[in-house]
Amino acid sequence: MELLSKVFLIAALARKRLCADMAQALPVPGTKIVSAHAYVSPTSSRLMSEGQFEADKAIHAVSSSFCPKPHAWGQYRDSDIPTYFLLADFREIGQQPPDAIRFTSQLADFHKKSVSPTGKFGFHITTCHGKAAQLTDLWDDSWESLYRKQLEHTFEADKQKHPDWPEFEFRKKLVLEKCVPRLLNPLQSEGRNIKPCLVHGNIWDQNTATDMETGEPFVFDGSAFYAHNEYELGNWRDPRHRLGSKTYIRNYKRRFPAKDEWDSRNLLYSLRFNTCAATLIPGSNYREHVFEDVGKLCSRICPDDLAAFRSDTHQAGPGSDSREEEMEEEEEEEEEKEEEKEEEEEEEDEEEEENSD
Repeated sequence: MELLSKVFLIAALARKRLCADMAQALPVPGTKIVSAHAYVSPTSSRLMSEGQFEADKAIHAVSSSFCPKPHAWGQYRDSDIPTYFLLADFREIGQQPPDAIRFTSQLADFHKKSVSPTGKFGFHITTCHGKAAQLTDLWDDSWESLYRKQLEHTFEADKQKHPDWPEFEFRKKLVLEKCVPRLLNPLQSEGRNIKPCLVHGNIWDQNTATDMETGEPFVFDGSAFYAHNEYELGNWRDPRHRLGSKTYIRNYKRRFPAKDEWDSRNLLYSLRFNTCAATLIPGSNYREHVFEDVGKLCSRICPDDLAAFRSDTHQAGPGSDSREEEMEEEEEEEEEKEEEKEEEEEEEDEEEEENSD
């Protein structure tokens, strides 16, 4: 059986030597290495390779058509620095991102079918968001508890990477102490509960696609762990992602109905993704966006605490009250526009469904 393998490598090495070693790693007759991609990351290469292997293996086990099957990972035999590779089935990439209805249907079904081996939230190994190690290698009965630990871990990485910003640090503290319990505790209290679902962990436009051979949507480059299913959509909130279109989100929610206060939780979940992006991409403006988003979230959940900080530290300055009012007005206008756009899209969807019938 001919097996076409896509090779992910964590070092800049000669293609000929790479292909020879990869073929030895997977000694299946007829194996053909069709591509060899190199990424230099000496500090996290093992975590990235092993983490993606375990993540993709878990996703493939739930839905074999939804993720390429990973076959092997390992260490390159002849290198001055530790160098690792990952081998997986090759799937030719078509439309990115895939069709909204087909993709969100498969994603929702994948979430529903997945079952945590421990019945808890977490994972059995560390997985990575890009080069950044996630706090996934633990198990917790409480989603609130696990997510707080993960978000605190991400916030700490941001603090170590960037200059001191007192108001930002205060806002992050409010998110951890006020917003997380306020929004996540009700999911698992007073008789309510949520299922730990396996999530890909970092779905965006460029790691999901339509298979050119089958026409089916699929995902790759997993950062998986067992989480609240809504966490998966936190990465779509940023307008830089086409998956953030209301069409994708609305169709997902049709197949996996959302709990109350969905938008505020979505904003909370987006903080992990965007804070991590700010850490990984120096010189970007992601950190400023996160600062605005934590302020927006705190304004919804604990506005008095946010106002008290500004008053106590005199950081507000002349004209800040008017600026806050302007920001609130701008947010209200944006929400009105989004509602109008969503109504228009729903009407278009209904027309399409009627025409298809």
